[in-house]
Amino acid sequence: MNRKLWIALGVIALVIFWGVGVRNGLATSDQEVKGSWANVQSAYQRRADLIPNLVKTVQGVANFEKSTLTDVIQARASATQMKLDAKDLSPENMQKYQAAQSSLSGALSRLMVVAENYPQLKATENFSELQAQLEGTENRIKEERDRFNESVKSYNSKVVTFPNNLIASFSGFTEKGFFQAEAGSDKVPEVNFDEKK
Repeated sequence: MNRKLWIALGVIALVIFWGVGVRNGLATSDQEVKGSWANVQSAYQRRADLIPNLVKTVQGVANFEKSTLTDVIQARASATQMKLDAKDLSPENMQKYQAAQSSLSGALSRLMVVAENYPQLKATENFSELQAQLEGTENRIKEERDRFNESVKSYNSKVVTFPNNLIASFSGFTEKGFFQAEAGSDKVPEVNFDEKK
């Protein structure tokens, strides 16, 4: 009888240690996702920090389209107001955050396209330097989003696989959202070299 009691206690201890190990693994994975998210936000913040300098440089060029600058300024304000805490990385919240950032990306793209029509702007050293920094920042953003998606994939795999999902649901760990391609990005853009519009 004593032996059966020790075996039962041993099994219970193993189950407890296993559960604690799974929970600690989920917590570690959750922290990796939060760290990756902080890196994504840092990359987006770098872009937002560069925009005022870019706008000031562009404003120095006479007759530059004011509506384009206004769009960039408004998109930056909208993107920086959208805050998403690492605790709230649901797919729905990720879509809202991504939409705000996409709006800013679109406004910056339009600004760069319009800037091509101003040779004096393109020749400005500050503009060229800021343009290069923005391109580098866009690359950083992409890399950080990819790293974030990898950490979310690893975390979500742990949360949904059996028997980890039992501990995850009991401990309050839920799936997190990924960065996803923008709607329509799967369509090939139309290129038209015809001067007539």
